[in-house]
Amino acid sequence: MQRAGTGDRAAFNALVRATAPPVWTLLRRLTIDEPTAEDALQETFAAVWLSAPRYAGEGSARALIYGIARRHAARTWRRRSGEPATTEPLPELAVAAGWGSDPEAIAARAEQREHLLQAIAALPDGDQHLLSRCDLEGATPAEVAAELDLPPGTVRVRLHRARLRLMGALNREESHE
Repeated sequence: MQRAGTGDRAAFNALVRATAPPVWTLLRRLTIDEPTAEDALQETFAAVWLSAPRYAGEGSARALIYGIARRHAARTWRRRSGEPATTEPLPELAVAAGWGSDPEAIAARAEQREHLLQAIAALPDGDQHLLSRCDLEGATPAEVAAELDLPPGTVRVRLHRARLRLMGALNREESHE
């Protein structure tokens, strides 16, 4: 612990390797679920790193680490205002966020989405409504026909024309780039 306090990362890594398994066991018993225990474990060792320079060698380093871990576990018992009741595991959040994906591909998809939204916004209200109900919300032309008191064939033709106008707007926008 004293060597870690001087900034010796190898000593800190050795300390973590030696103490993380029993600290994990403690935190898993003291917290509600694994993601919460993971967060408390990370916070514990971050606090250990920050407090290591003040460690004077009095008492057991392991006891100090356990005390820090208990305090971080206790913080999980008292939820802060607006804090979610449960936490999602980090790997699931990372996958949903697109980690491991090509950032340029993500940016290109976002740009395409923006172009699509702009093209839809430029269409007449009737076209926007049909595209929204059928293509975004999944309503059938027959359902939309009943809502609008129109024959289903009329709605299908109008939907087809709205899609063609949308594609035309997207193609015009693409040719101007």
